[in-house]
Amino acid sequence: MAADRPSVAVLDYGSGNVHSAVKALAAAGGDVTLTRDREEIANADGLVVPGVGAFGAVMEQLRAVRGDEMIERRLAGGRHVLGICVGMQILFDRGVEHGLDTAGLGQWPGTVVQLNAPILPHMGWNTVDAAPDSVLFAGVETERFYFVHSYAATDWTLEAYGAFAPPRVTFATHGERFIAAVENGPLTATQFHPEKSGEAGLRLLRNWIQSL
Repeated sequence: MAADRPSVAVLDYGSGNVHSAVKALAAAGGDVTLTRDREEIANADGLVVPGVGAFGAVMEQLRAVRGDEMIERRLAGGRHVLGICVGMQILFDRGVEHGLDTAGLGQWPGTVVQLNAPILPHMGWNTVDAAPDSVLFAGVETERFYFVHSYAATDWTLEAYGAFAPPRVTFATHGERFIAAVENGPLTATQFHPEKSGEAGLRLLRNWIQSL
């Protein structure tokens, strides 16, 4: 690992689009490895969980390589995890897609459902309503990010408890308001693709890497 570059593992569990994420994370300052090795994932400064496709298929692929256990192990130790697109959706309790109700990782309460929008998928650039005091969106609060999805979580119900800081929740709108990003202690996620969001996406990834 380069002395001044935090180590970032990208979980290789069969999901598409991993190579563009690897390139963007490296450009943003990470020492990046694409891996499913348990020890590499446990020891990295940050873990990125990408996800493309259907909620149920992603969960099946993730569990096939015991990725759910790796994520849980990291979070139990307060180690940073970043979910992207469906990699964010699976952090919620459930996903309902094409009539299939699938259990997610249950890190956050809520169900991922089809957006109530006149045009689906929501594909292209959109602005966000960045959470106050967001670390992730520092310097890019008013920028646009690239979305490709038809499903999302629309309600946030988890509040702060104990000594933990309140979650920072960022919303966007396509037909209806939905959750575009969450910063919740060591667990961070974006519904959009920062690796496809140009300079704004690179800045956002750099913000995350610098927080590791």
